[in-house]
Amino acid sequence: MSEHAELRDAAWLKAGEVARLLALLDRDGEEARVVGGAVRNALMDLPVAEIDVATTAVPDEVTRRVQAAGFKAVPTGIEHGTVTVVIDGKPFEVTTLRTDVETYGRKAKVAFGRDWAEDALRRDFTMNALSASADGAVHDYVGGLADIEARRLRFIGDPAQRIAEDYLRILRFFRFHAWYGAGALDAAGLHACIAARGGLKTLSRERLRMELLKLLLAPHATPALAVMAEAGILGTVLGGVPLLASFENVVKAEAAIAAAPDATRRLGALGVATMEDAERLSQRLRLTNAEFERLMALEYWWRVTPAAGEHAARVLLYQLGAASFADRVLIAWSRSAAGAADAAWRRLATLPQRWTAPLFPLKAQDFFNRGVPKGPLMGTALRAAEQAWIDADFPDDRAALEAIAARAAQDNKAQL
Repeated sequence: MSEHAELRDAAWLKAGEVARLLALLDRDGEEARVVGGAVRNALMDLPVAEIDVATTAVPDEVTRRVQAAGFKAVPTGIEHGTVTVVIDGKPFEVTTLRTDVETYGRKAKVAFGRDWAEDALRRDFTMNALSASADGAVHDYVGGLADIEARRLRFIGDPAQRIAEDYLRILRFFRFHAWYGAGALDAAGLHACIAARGGLKTLSRERLRMELLKLLLAPHATPALAVMAEAGILGTVLGGVPLLASFENVVKAEAAIAAAPDATRRLGALGVATMEDAERLSQRLRLTNAEFERLMALEYWWRVTPAAGEHAARVLLYQLGAASFADRVLIAWSRSAAGAADAAWRRLATLPQRWTAPLFPLKAQDFFNRGVPKGPLMGTALRAAEQAWIDADFPDDRAALEAIAARAAQDNKAQL
């Protein structure tokens, strides 16, 4: 039996592209509803981002109607009944109702169906299995409305069975609780996750990376990670000892300087003490090149301190760039004895807001005009001049720059 609620003031549902799509599919003997995260978020007064639609119409009929209306239909997952519909440049995944004929790990043999309750029962968590009609009526076949009210994340049916269908649901259990739950994790779900944790080793590294990075950005990530660590799950994912205190302190430091939450930085706080840790995480999670380079740039984090002074901070910012400077400073801060209210650390971390590292203003021509020949000696002169310019705290007046160039050229000639 379905329980009902209503989405009030859901402009995104009752107007615009979503309304046009539902009107197209929700007629002539077929039904269509918005499903999943969009409904959950709307009920929790959270931003609605991705909007997915389920329908009784089979993929060929979805495609026919969409194209007849002048919209684009892309068969992105046609074997599982999914067509991506593009309306005015906005994509929407439209999936035909399904029933599992056979499941084996992440794979499943499905058949198309017309039963909304049966389709809901094959999903992962109760709060993710809600659907909403075009008029705003919310349909609940699994107790998701009560769980949203209680901020309680529960598997649908037997947790062990849901996890056996896809072991990534272990991480999704902690991720969704960290985003949408409150209080202790559901005991039955937690027990099933612990019992099945060995299945995480069967998952692709890309899927582990994606799920973990989403978890690290959640409002209640720290308590979820703490339970994962106690259960032996987090160590399995990271391949090392998690640094939970550093992670929580980085979250606080980001808030203290009004920095946007950053998943890569938080991964560094959680798992990188040495460069060997960065290399291990890169391999274990198949990080992107950019993510790996940021973790490697944390090297020597333990040398960073406000006590070194403003000039040392400027030098570090010049050498690293603003993004890596923020990463290294916030990581160092998170592992210091200072709290998030510490004024000296806050001033150090906000240096990029007060000072932009300049480009080295001297060029090869400045030394060629002073008799330095092109080639290795030119490179030596440029490097010496740049170091002198840095040591002088990045002067920009012409007299100081001329003096630096003249001295570097003179020293260069003395080596001839």
